[in-house]
Amino acid sequence: MTYNAERSHVELAEPPATAVAQQTPTTAPDRPGPWWRQRYFWLVLLLGLVVFNLIYALPRYLSLDPSQSRSGLDPSVPAQFGLLVAHVVTGNVAMVTVLLQLWSWLRRKHPRVHRASGRVYILAGALPAAGLGLFALIPLRPNHSGSVGLGVMGVLWIVTTLVGWQMARRHRYAEHRRWMLYSFALALGTSWGRIIVVVLTAFPGLPVNFGVLVEVNNWLGWIVNLLIAHLWIESRASRSSKGGGEVVTYASPVR
Repeated sequence: MTYNAERSHVELAEPPATAVAQQTPTTAPDRPGPWWRQRYFWLVLLLGLVVFNLIYALPRYLSLDPSQSRSGLDPSVPAQFGLLVAHVVTGNVAMVTVLLQLWSWLRRKHPRVHRASGRVYILAGALPAAGLGLFALIPLRPNHSGSVGLGVMGVLWIVTTLVGWQMARRHRYAEHRRWMLYSFALALGTSWGRIIVVVLTAFPGLPVNFGVLVEVNNWLGWIVNLLIAHLWIESRASRSSKGGGEVVTYASPVR
């Protein structure tokens, strides 16, 4: 598929259906290159982030004790804590399934598991977590510091997830990969903020305004994640010249 631009066009590489069906599930080695281009470096980093959330964030809410909540609660809205628990649970489902989706060995060896975990990510993770945050929890926040950043992230998370899902249904796998990587980046948008807050609050003598810290975290986390995802996609694309312009080919994840 080709998109025409002013001086170049972008070709998204989609292998023929017969080639995909006949493909053997051998493990392809990573490209040689710097450490930041090695997929397993990022997979191990993501594993650490997922484990951190499962150990640090999730148990607080599974206890069903409102006093354990890290978010401010409005006493006049009894349902708020229940909505927050549902948001945290679905958010952790999204993070675990992101790890499975990015595991290239699982995708090649067990494509059915990859597809099943992708559906779980969309239907039991990303969409309910983003929807609960956007339409229920953000409007109920007693302190609206950082709410705009969270709201923008929620909208983008829903949009990228739905577009990526539709690209897969249309067998446009290179585009599916791009959109889902952006969705995964947004799924991890608040995770870095938790780590920063834990680190800074461990040193109470630091002159840090907590309101400013929350505001910055709720913007910076997902913006940096999107930038990393975009740079990763572009670094693995192949470029060539054709007809006086540049052809950029993005490999399909089925390869």
